[in-house]
Order: sequence, then structure tokens, then C-alpha cells
Amino acid sequence: MGAADRPAFLNPHILAALAVQALIAEVRVTPKPALVDQRGSGAHDDLTLDLMEASAHSLHDTFARMGEAAVKHRTVGQTLREEIGAIGREGEAQMLRVTRGVNTHKGAVWTLGLLVTAAALGRAGGVPEVCLRAGRLACIEDRFVPFQASHGQTVRQRYGAGGAKAQAQAGFPAIWRAGYPQLFRSRCRVDENTARVDALLAIMAGLEDTCVLYRSGRAGLRRVQQGASAVLAAGGMGCEAGRKRFDTWERGLLALRASAGGAADLLAGVLFVDSLLHREGGEFVPPVCGLSGEAV
Repeated sequence: MGAADRPAFLNPHILAALAVQALIAEVRVTPKPALVDQRGSGAHDDLTLDLMEASAHSLHDTFARMGEAAVKHRTVGQTLREEIGAIGREGEAQMLRVTRGVNTHKGAVWTLGLLVTAAALGRAGGVPEVCLRAGRLACIEDRFVPFQASHGQTVRQRYGAGGAKAQAQAGFPAIWRAGYPQLFRSRCRVDENTARVDALLAIMAGLEDTCVLYRSGRAGLRRVQQGASAVLAAGGMGCEAGRKRFDTWERGLLALRASAGGAADLLAGVLFVDSLLHREGGEFVPPVCGLSGEAV
């Protein structure tokens, strides 16, 4: 089926299912450094694989409603931005009821909510197109966001880090300049799970992850970024040298309680746009990127 024959809008419930699938696929990727995976809870005391999966399932209706709002409004604008903001806050409340107050996917509601909405606005296009469309939406301020003290706000004040909001407003460069190109490259030589670990490492290598900053400061962030770069430079998780570097690096992260939750949310974003691209029958040749995720 050619591009001209595809439906103008993607079914919001299909998009929601793909988003939930991406969240579950992300948490099952193993091993992930100091993060929840199939080995255990990483640097977290309050998270488990089962809890993360239950949280992901609880968000299906939230993502579907965001997609429906996009189909209704048909264009990026203030009304759509504020409607999906309200839906997202309701979704977070539902998530917290399911998890009994544990914040499992607040960042993912933001990241995947924007991507689902962007995809629902029309033909998905390539990975950069979806991400940049989501970025245009993120740049519109939601006038109804209630003031709430948060970890992200604390980190922004303390370190001047832009966090998830800045990443979204820039059009998710960590997804289409770092994570997705690495996934694309690694798939040529390793199995799918290993390629996904490599994609996570590529995101971590360049991301100013506010989850890490909150838990372990600048020292922890340097350890995360340098370690991820070193594993990839050694050949990634598909070779023995990369796996050895990973094991040593992860022990240090666990000691620091450094958990790259922001990078994990963005990996879920990579997996979402990847599944969307396959469903649309499209083909994306990513830019050639360095370890920092910058296009070269």
C-alpha cells in the first residue's frame, strides 16, 4: 500500500496499544544498568517488573484519549496541548492508584503521550518527523498545569538542567539522533534484546538525565555518561569486552544508587516510534551519529 493510500489518521486505540507495548518491552530489556529489568529492581527499593507492567497497562486509556483528542483537533495548537495535558494528569492519578502511590511512569506519560498525539495527528512519517511534531506540541505552554514541587523541578533549580521538558521541546533528539540510530546499527550484528540495550546506552551517553542528577548529582551523571560511552566504544553489549565494561560500570552505579529513569523513558519512545514505523510500512535511514548522539 502506497503512502497516498494510507489512512489520514492512525487509530488512537492501536497507537495506545503500541505505547503500552513499548513500555512493557522497555522494562523487559535486560540487562539495563541499575534499572528495573528481568534480573531485579536495580537501584530501586520500591519498583518491580510486575509493578512496572501493571503501571504500563493502566495507561492504555490515557494514551487512547490523547490520540482521540488529536484526531478531533487535527492540528498542533493551544487547545490540543491543554486537553492532552489534562488527560495526562488524570492518567498519572490512575497510574498512582494502581501502583499505590509509587511513581513508575510519570516521565513516560509525558514522552509517550506527546509521541502518541503526534502520530495521531496524521500519517506518521519518519522517526524525526514524529519527534519534531511532538516537539512543536511540547513548546506550547499548558496554562492549567498546577504548581507542584517535583524532583525535576528541584534538579532544574540546583543544576540548571532542562530535563524531560527541554528534551521534548527540542523534538526528542535523544530518540532520533541517538537511540534509534544505534538500534538500527546494532540490529545488523546482534539479537534484538542486545540491540535495545545498545540503544539505551547511546541515549545515556549524551543525556543530561535529571533522574540521575536527583539521585546522585553531577558525579553520578558523569559516571553514567562516561560508562555508557565506554561500553559502546568497546563494541557494545554484543561482545565480551563491552559486557565486561558493563558489569564493572553497573556495580559502580548501584553503589551510587544512580538510576537513569529518563533514559529508560526515552528508550520506550524509541521502541514506540520503531513499532509505528514498521506498522506504517515506512523506511527510515537514520543519520550517522557519534556516541554523544549528535549527527555528524
